[in-house]
Amino acid sequence: MFLHLGADTVIQTDHILGIFDLDTTTVQKSSREYLNLAEKAGRVVNVSPFELPKSFVVTKEEETIIVYLSQLSSNTLLGRLNSGTFSV
Repeated sequence: MFLHLGADTVIQTDHILGIFDLDTTTVQKSSREYLNLAEKAGRVVNVSPFELPKSFVVTKEEETIIVYLSQLSSNTLLGRLNSGTFSV
C-alpha cells in the first residue's frame, strides 16, 4: 500500500518507521539535532516547498533512512494511513 504525503509524493507504507508532528517533536533538542543531521546528510525531502511543513515521516528504503517533510498534519497522515484514504 502507499500513503500520499502531499503534492505529488507517495511512499510505501511498509517503509514508514514513524510519523511525527513538527511542533511537538522539535521542542526536544535531540529531535532538532536528528533533523539537522538528516538534512546535512542529504536525506531530507521537502514534499511541499511552498508551504510550511507540519509533520515529518521517517522511512527506511533499502537500508537508507529518508525524512519527508509534509505540509499535512501528523493526524491527517495517520488518519489516511489507518483508514486507507488516499492509499492504494
